[in-house]
Amino acid sequence: MANPFTKNDPRINRKGRPKGSPNKTVEELRSAIKHFIDDNLETLQADFDKLEPKDRLAFVERLLKHVLPPMVTSLEQLSEADLDILLNKLKNETVNV
Repeated sequence: MANPFTKNDPRINRKGRPKGSPNKTVEELRSAIKHFIDDNLETLQADFDKLEPKDRLAFVERLLKHVLPPMVTSLEQLSEADLDILLNKLKNETVNV
């Protein structure tokens, strides 16, 4: 496949996507899932009601992965005591390996 750009082409975005700009693909996927759920809510509820309790929980857990961002703890948010605990755990794990 031929490269559509030539060397030093001014149309090339060398900086990439700006930091913090939304990922359109993820937003489109979330929107599609939301519309699907809105359009099929009664059928989904009836199917959900037929599930065993453990299967209901598994379904909700899988669904939330598409709606909520994953929880991430930043090292900057941890206290010195928490960092010491993590460091000790890591030291113990590497010794026991």
